[in-house]
Amino acid sequence: MACMKKLGSKSGSFSREGQTWVCGTGLQSDVTIEVGQMSFHLHKFPLLSRSGVLEKLIGDFSGEEASICVIQLHEIPGGSKAFELVAKFCYGVKLELTALNVVVLRCAADYLQMTEDYGEGNLIAQTEGFLNEVFGSWNDSIKALMTCEEVLLQAEELHIVSRCINSAAMKASADPTLFGWPVSGCSSNKSPNDSVLWNGIGSGSNQRTASEDWWYDDVSLLSLNLYKRLILSVDSRGMKPESIAGSLMFYARRHLPGLIRHSSFRDIAFRGAPGTSVSAPSESDQRILLEEIVNMLPVEKGVTLTKFLLGLLRTAMILHASPSCRENLETRIGAQLDQADLEDLLIPNMGYTVETLYDIDCVQRILDHFMLDQSAADTSPYIVEEGQLIGSPSLTPMTMVAKLVDGYLAEIAPDVNLKFPKFQSLAAAIPDYARSLDDGIYRAIDIYLKAHPWLTDSEREQLCRLMNCQKLSLEACTHAAQNERLPLRVVVQVLFFEQLRLRTSIAGWFFVSDNLENAHAPNENLSLSKNDESNEAGAMYDLKENQVFGFNDMKLRVSELEQECSNMRQEIDKLGKPKSYWNIFSKRFGFKQKSQPGNSKTATAGGQNHKKTKLDD
Repeated sequence: MACMKKLGSKSGSFSREGQTWVCGTGLQSDVTIEVGQMSFHLHKFPLLSRSGVLEKLIGDFSGEEASICVIQLHEIPGGSKAFELVAKFCYGVKLELTALNVVVLRCAADYLQMTEDYGEGNLIAQTEGFLNEVFGSWNDSIKALMTCEEVLLQAEELHIVSRCINSAAMKASADPTLFGWPVSGCSSNKSPNDSVLWNGIGSGSNQRTASEDWWYDDVSLLSLNLYKRLILSVDSRGMKPESIAGSLMFYARRHLPGLIRHSSFRDIAFRGAPGTSVSAPSESDQRILLEEIVNMLPVEKGVTLTKFLLGLLRTAMILHASPSCRENLETRIGAQLDQADLEDLLIPNMGYTVETLYDIDCVQRILDHFMLDQSAADTSPYIVEEGQLIGSPSLTPMTMVAKLVDGYLAEIAPDVNLKFPKFQSLAAAIPDYARSLDDGIYRAIDIYLKAHPWLTDSEREQLCRLMNCQKLSLEACTHAAQNERLPLRVVVQVLFFEQLRLRTSIAGWFFVSDNLENAHAPNENLSLSKNDESNEAGAMYDLKENQVFGFNDMKLRVSELEQECSNMRQEIDKLGKPKSYWNIFSKRFGFKQKSQPGNSKTATAGGQNHKKTKLDD
């Protein structure tokens, strides 16, 4: 519950007429206080009996007529609203101290020197005591801190700002459920199965919990200056970097419209305190805010979401943030590039001379930071005396980035303005061992070749060297063998490695078959006892059963491989121009096309050649 304190006991006798306040006590006013555009027609005695400043100013008019006693207080903290409350306090009129007015009243009371020398229980003592109550509540501490902006200079001199920040930081850093502070997200609803025992103790198992982000929304309404000081305070108290990063992300999404990509964020982006309206900050203010947030982000790797960092980088380019700010973001993103999504990596080109649709140079720098970070993190594997490898750096981040880069290359490849050196440099940055399959890089190269038909043969050759034909899947090999955009040498390589893979597989299965036949031969040099013979007989029976099933699987696999090779050959025969590729390949590896019905010579020659090939194998 919000703190509130009532002062005074008299009913209200102040009335406002336009820009004038009048105290209706029945006595004629003898002093006029001007504060800004407002005029207060009051009486001398209630004022000078409570304020040292007003006593001195009124005393300067003691030798003159009362009608000319006009005092100007344009510099009073809080302006006319604050002086209205001060005047009511001097007259003993009822007023309420709240977290929203206590800071302004405390500064105004100090400005007017309303100390205990001018009456017991004066305004300074009353507001100071109430502040101590405010600091006991999280909500009231935040409200009081927000009002410090109105009287920042005086609040700083009276150490009110630092006290508010320390109070809020202490509560944000502690477990809120320990002290019963009001926390957003805490569930206070009782379960229907909960039973209440004596003395208010419940027997239900559902406990009241609070998430770590309960304070994000409240502090996001603070100005950048106060929010920054609060973050530094919670950091010095040992708050986890994840919580600090979460608060910074929430604050940035509220005050930087460029980060708002979904309607759900728009609903909360510019929501201010109750009864207030918050407009979008200017571009210069957004640039300053973004740079400050980047500097406040925790340095620990992986604490801040990569998606958020990429959003900040995109916004920094739009707002023309400083080069150091953008470099900082690129370095942070590079350190955790394996956590990025392809959609967020497609950063529009914001340069003055826009050549390509996306900012490829930026992604290249991010990738360079990642590779540098990986080279620094990787350590040489540990080797034991027997020469066995017991530890090696994980390839998971590198393989994830390789997949990400291949997808990015496929997205930018259709851009006709994308120069060959940029595409080649980005693709070559990923080492060969990072890709378990090269289907992704092959797809990107194929799209680039299709969008850039003017490339020279030399450039096509260089581009195709970026992929490893031995690491293409069967589907990719089938596509590559029919791809007219690929150089002839690459098509031959694809067919060669696929045939080599097929021959190796078949040879492996025949090796198993030979071992299976040898297992059936009796061992005449070994004499066994009756017990050993019976044990061996049982073992051989199990072995034969497993070998029969294994041999059947082997024959089935060989048939599948032969069928795949036949299908690939038929697909190539259907083509026009690539038919010459098959002629070259058949001459190189000794393949013969199937004979046509009625051509006995060709069929006989083919059969003899098949027998010869089988013997050679």
